[in-house]
Amino acid sequence: MQILRKKNASPNLLSLRHASGFTLIELLVVLVILTLLAGLVGPRVLDQLGGAKSKTARVQIAEIEQSIDLFKLDVGRYPNDAEGLRALVERPATAQGWNGPYLKKGLPTDPWGAAYQYKNPGRNNAPDIFSLGADAKPGGDGEGADVYN
Repeated sequence: MQILRKKNASPNLLSLRHASGFTLIELLVVLVILTLLAGLVGPRVLDQLGGAKSKTARVQIAEIEQSIDLFKLDVGRYPNDAEGLRALVERPATAQGWNGPYLKKGLPTDPWGAAYQYKNPGRNNAPDIFSLGADAKPGGDGEGADVYN
């Protein structure tokens, strides 16, 4: 079967123009909607990322705290300020009974790339392990707040 076609039949130009793609107005409306969504959702995603860094710091501090407790069981005392957290991965000269390293992967840095701080005795007469937060300064708010054990 053959389809017979008229020789001079022209397709409907109006229907082809609408079927071929999007108009400039439609594209601009979609871009405006996407921009508004990015403006609303973007800050919330970044806030969640920051909160994840603080949670990561708390988890790492808890691991370090367990390691200094093991150090105390073996040596009979916590590392002093001079020995610091380095005593968990390298044997101090004055640590009789040291059975480390107590951190298998070495001494971690905080999620912002700085070294964890150590003070003995700390705030409650126990060792303090802490990160200075995103601003790397004592105190602060939000992501810049210090994270303690």
